[in-house]
Amino acid sequence: MAILKVIEVLSDSPNSWEEAVQNGVAKASSTIKNIKSAYVQSQSVVVEDGKVKSFRVNLKLSFEVS
Repeated sequence: MAILKVIEVLSDSPNSWEEAVQNGVAKASSTIKNIKSAYVQSQSVVVEDGKVKSFRVNLKLSFEVS
């Protein structure tokens, strides 16, 4: 039986929510092994001068504990 742990990660991108997710997973996987899934809990944007400056995501990452 596998045991999974869930952590919360905040990530952003100047281009898209998809890229923000990819950035978060890539950064987390540099120190956490066996990431099994990512759940986007929320999305938001930063607005400056009436334009979207960056896209933010709040991720829940699940990984297998050995």
